[in-house]
Amino acid sequence: MAKHKWSQSVFDKPSEQNRDGGAIVMEKPNVKWDDVAGLNQAKETLKEAVILPDKFPHLFAGKRKPWKGILLFGPPGTGKSYLAKAVATEADNSTFFSVSSADLVSKWIGESENSMKTLFQQAREHKPSIILIDEVDVLSSSHRESESIHQIKNEFLVQMYGNGRNDDEIQVLGASSMPWKIHPAIRKRFAKRIYIPLPEAPARMAMFKLHLGTTPHSIQEHEFKQLSEKSDGYSGADISMVVRDALMQPVKKVQTATHFKRVRGPSRNDPNVIVDDLLTPCSPGAPGAVEMSWMDIPGEKLLEPVVSFSDMLLSLSTSKPSVTEDDIRNQEAFFEDFC
Repeated sequence: MAKHKWSQSVFDKPSEQNRDGGAIVMEKPNVKWDDVAGLNQAKETLKEAVILPDKFPHLFAGKRKPWKGILLFGPPGTGKSYLAKAVATEADNSTFFSVSSADLVSKWIGESENSMKTLFQQAREHKPSIILIDEVDVLSSSHRESESIHQIKNEFLVQMYGNGRNDDEIQVLGASSMPWKIHPAIRKRFAKRIYIPLPEAPARMAMFKLHLGTTPHSIQEHEFKQLSEKSDGYSGADISMVVRDALMQPVKKVQTATHFKRVRGPSRNDPNVIVDDLLTPCSPGAPGAVEMSWMDIPGEKLLEPVVSFSDMLLSLSTSKPSVTEDDIRNQEAFFEDFC
């Protein structure tokens, strides 16, 4: 029977009765490959490194071993952690643990190394396991470090390779937006390194559609293509914020409208029934326009405007890419040096 996939997002400070373990937040990732737009090369590499050994363990016997440590690196907002959740979802025989290095280091000062030890102990108890350590550069900075970071870094090194245990069924994924800050000793543990770049035009187009989901809209295919072209240099997180803002445009139109008109549309009580007494915002000069505000409209009688191409363009015009050219150069330099 396949084991449940757990997601360990933080280690909360334990009670006096549970000083060693701490509370673990658990969930089941449900991210399919198709939910991750683009990144086809990264997906294929992860399938080879994680999914194949999970599905066909007999292929990785003797000297043929799966990668134990995999580093996902790239600009912020490109979906590294999301991609890791997709891996955990597809490897449905594995238990999934996820923890942020920043939480480990700052949330429980003085006992961070115990948290790291607990993480790997849990992974061994529920193997095969996949561990995602987000912001791995935080716990392994090559610059001047505090005693807490020094201790947790050493504990991580011990847990990954220095404890003499057979951990073949434990896969460790590290995610980093600043891989050049990772200490060389930690970097060596992540022998397989996968660059997650900014999305290209086809992936950006898919992201606009994914983030819109089933929200009613009037955007045509050629307009989606224009949006992908106009969003060059945007990360997946940037596009998510653009769409989120655009989704609010119909709400703003309702809130600021001074006139409404009657239209036909699906009943709020039964979407399969079409009624002709719904109200939607309109200009004062539109046929059938009646002066009123949204406060005058019963909740079940409002038909909000659909999201339009102009809504998207407006949101794009008020946003900027979050990733700088210097960041891209640093990512590409790391790729050239260590991949």
